[in-house]
Amino acid sequence: MASEDTDENVNPGTGGPAGTGPDRPAEDSGARAGQPLDPKVAAAEAAGPGNGETVRIDSWIWAVRLIKTRSLGAAACRGGHVHVNGERVKPAYSVRVGDEVRLRHEGRERVVIVKRLIRKRVGAPVAVQCYVDNSPPPPPREAVAPAGLRDRGAGRPTKRDRREMERLRGLAAPGPASGPAAGFAGPGGRPKGR
Repeated sequence: MASEDTDENVNPGTGGPAGTGPDRPAEDSGARAGQPLDPKVAAAEAAGPGNGETVRIDSWIWAVRLIKTRSLGAAACRGGHVHVNGERVKPAYSVRVGDEVRLRHEGRERVVIVKRLIRKRVGAPVAVQCYVDNSPPPPPREAVAPAGLRDRGAGRPTKRDRREMERLRGLAAPGPASGPAAGFAGPGGRPKGR
């Protein structure tokens, strides 16, 4: 009878205890006894690098959704907008857990500390678990008033309106070319090229 009891607790495929075969995970693989593995954690682990592999900084900032595309991430690195631990980095820099990443993008600075390395892009709830966000709060919407919005049905802006909008946006070039006499030559007041 005792041998029959022990045979019931053995996984026939591996000879080991039941529940540790290839079709059931062992308890030490991340799941605790009686608790299912959190799907967010499982997704982040699945997106992570293999043993001994590293993750590029341009790929990581894209994967955790700090930037929209990987090519934008590489361009931000080449432009000097990405710093890791205070140092300007190239797109191929290997990021590690615990690194502080500073990213300036779309007029805002993001400061994050790497908690988990991932290589594949994941959903936003999973991505948030891969870093600690120490970014300063974004400016209030009132402070970032959109310049140049016109009322619906107001028609096309006049040249004067357009110049005013460019001045508010900071696009107008200061100098004689933007004045009322731009394009006129000499005392005759005749336009150039006519």
